[in-house]
Amino acid sequence: MDKREILKLLDLPFKELISLADRARRDSLGDSLELCSIMNAKCGLCSEDCKFCAQSSRHHTGINTYPLKNKEEMLAAARRARDIGAERFDIVTSGDRLSKEELKTIAEAIFEITTSLNIKMCASLGSLEEEDFLLLKGAGLSRYHHNLETSPGYFPKIVTTHTFEERVETIRAAKKAGLQVCSGGIVGMGETMDDRIELVFWLKELDVDSIPLNILVPIKGTPLEKQEQLSVKDALKTIALFRIILKDKIIKIAAGRESFFGDTQVSAFKAGANGMLIGGYLTIKGQEVERDRRLIEEIKKAWSD
Repeated sequence: MDKREILKLLDLPFKELISLADRARRDSLGDSLELCSIMNAKCGLCSEDCKFCAQSSRHHTGINTYPLKNKEEMLAAARRARDIGAERFDIVTSGDRLSKEELKTIAEAIFEITTSLNIKMCASLGSLEEEDFLLLKGAGLSRYHHNLETSPGYFPKIVTTHTFEERVETIRAAKKAGLQVCSGGIVGMGETMDDRIELVFWLKELDVDSIPLNILVPIKGTPLEKQEQLSVKDALKTIALFRIILKDKIIKIAAGRESFFGDTQVSAFKAGANGMLIGGYLTIKGQEVERDRRLIEEIKKAWSD
């Protein structure tokens, strides 16, 4: 499918586009819903200048900052993730690069979690080399998360301290090491639909396994705090296009699911999504576990109708 065919899809009546995406999800993946939970294992004081992020030291967002948590805290967070129903647990750290000592601590935690808990391990640790990925894979890591964020053309308007190409190199290194890759982006940062289409084609070319779609949550103190909100219709059209183009990949709705969609969260899953984060985000609180459990039942019912 080329860009011209995608633009034709955008000209379809909205309900028809959503129906096509829902059918693509059902035909490729059935009614499986992947649930992930993340841990902010090292928060803030990041030297990068990502305009959307509360953890950059260049922004004044008032978040609590802390160094890397210890293995016991990571194990406890993984146990909580398993207990609320997550099948994947993701250790996330701020900053573009970790020290070798920090990486060793995380590898040891991954080993303890995978050998003692029935949960799959993911990590989001910034830019790593192939040897680092091999260390983590040997410890039990199965999937690495590293968002492209947006299109190559729009990327410099959002981040200037590293490049789109560097992020692509990290993804390729993770895949070369034999890891699955989770990579997506944020919509609603002022980018165009063309930017989103270019992003999805990059994800397709890189053959990533899981695509988290975040809806921008403007955070006070960041350069995007006054960014005009994306319309719900445009967000759903974006999800639908990602599903139609990426077919059998996991598309999960991450940050912004609750605050953006509110009581209409099910609509994202009728538009092609088949995964979500539960238990909260990095610096933003998610909704209560019981409400998520009710949402999961609503999704399953909507898929069966």
